[in-house]
Amino acid sequence: MAKDKIKTVFFCQECGHESAKWMGQCPACKAWNSFVEETVSPTKTGKEKRTAAAGEKSRPAVLNEISMEEESRIPTDIEELDRVLGGGIVTGSLTLVGGDPGIGKSTLLLQMCQKLAQSGRHLLYISGEESLRQIKMRAQRIGQFSDTLRLYCETNLTEIEGVIESERPQVVIIDSIQTMYNESVGAAPGSVSQVRESTGVLLRLAKGLGISIFIVGHVTKEGTVAGPRVLEHMVDTVLYFEGDRHASYRILRGVKNRFGSTNEIGVFEMRQEGLAEVKNPSEYMLSGRPKGASGSVVSCSMEGTRPVLTEIQALVCHSNFGIPRRQTTGTDFNRVNLLMAVLEKRLGMQIGGCDAYVNIAGGIKIMEPAIDLGIVMAVMSSFKNRPVPDSVLAFGEVGLSGEVRAVSMAEARVNEAKKLGFSTCILPKVCLDHMPSLDGIRLIGVSSVADVSALLLSGHDSHKQPKGQ
Repeated sequence: MAKDKIKTVFFCQECGHESAKWMGQCPACKAWNSFVEETVSPTKTGKEKRTAAAGEKSRPAVLNEISMEEESRIPTDIEELDRVLGGGIVTGSLTLVGGDPGIGKSTLLLQMCQKLAQSGRHLLYISGEESLRQIKMRAQRIGQFSDTLRLYCETNLTEIEGVIESERPQVVIIDSIQTMYNESVGAAPGSVSQVRESTGVLLRLAKGLGISIFIVGHVTKEGTVAGPRVLEHMVDTVLYFEGDRHASYRILRGVKNRFGSTNEIGVFEMRQEGLAEVKNPSEYMLSGRPKGASGSVVSCSMEGTRPVLTEIQALVCHSNFGIPRRQTTGTDFNRVNLLMAVLEKRLGMQIGGCDAYVNIAGGIKIMEPAIDLGIVMAVMSSFKNRPVPDSVLAFGEVGLSGEVRAVSMAEARVNEAKKLGFSTCILPKVCLDHMPSLDGIRLIGVSSVADVSALLLSGHDSHKQPKGQ
């Protein structure tokens, strides 16, 4: 009997495109050096079996006859996680959780299992990376667990599928998808084809049996989930766990959610007993802020529906080299260079020969244009060595002509500043037209960076500009 011929193919790690030979650039997604070689041995398999709970064969439906009932959700009793998920775990959903090694993905999911088990939910935690004793050691640091949580160590997806169909848990954790392998795919675990096919099997289980499945995914050095890019398109929700593993804070960010808002964040603090929720991220981000220091300005950004106050720090000094050095942490490098060019062109500030360093304190990454005004004020404050009063907050988008443009949800930003004790808010002048009267905080509208420079030179305490002027 002739042996099956072993076939070698090349897969794109970004989009999953298959090619018979290696190529420098993927013709599908145009990514460079993304092809990896894999050995695929054909296997003779019968027809794919249908999931038991899938029911009868589906038929086309009329749009007007489709029910609009809200999806049933399972609350996790972790407010920050529920916020990112859109109110809880949707029944029959497939969620991908990515993050750097050691950031706390497994700890977060184990804490979620603890909360769900206390409410009597039937849970199954499947680990392909750790033994039962290792999971038990982490669970002892978190607290007591109910008997409704079952642990299972296995990497064979066929065995896992059988256990899920027999146990019928409400929530399943797969840690991690890179360790799972499907016997019908002749490739190594963690390869593009294995990750894609394994996720497909889990997707059918989630939809067919109505089970909520969480899969943990490793990330690459660029910070994206390892494996084919199609993996993120297959799942319902994609969560990224961000933060410096050497710091105590962690940020859970939702970048895709078919059942809720995207770009919501949840803030956690890593402690010895596990992850603790940070109910007020603004207060947490501003802790340890220097008093009366130049180059320090507080701004406000919107993360989903939540306003977050952050401190923007800038250091501008004359360069000792021919080419000035520019460095940013937590924000877009090109955006900071653009804003410095606006200051030099529109205000005549001679900062072209200066080194400039801009930092978003607290480790959070902000790309929203609303912090432009805060960056501009921080750079001007450091260059002129004039500190901005500690009670002042600024937000607004800055254009290439030096104008300060309107931003969304200005009222929510001002209310957050008032809640944390700020007495003055500098914002785009056009936003004042739709701003209701607020007691306890003074609003100063600016229309250009020249107005901001005049405020900084005159001092905010002596500048008594009423609202709308």
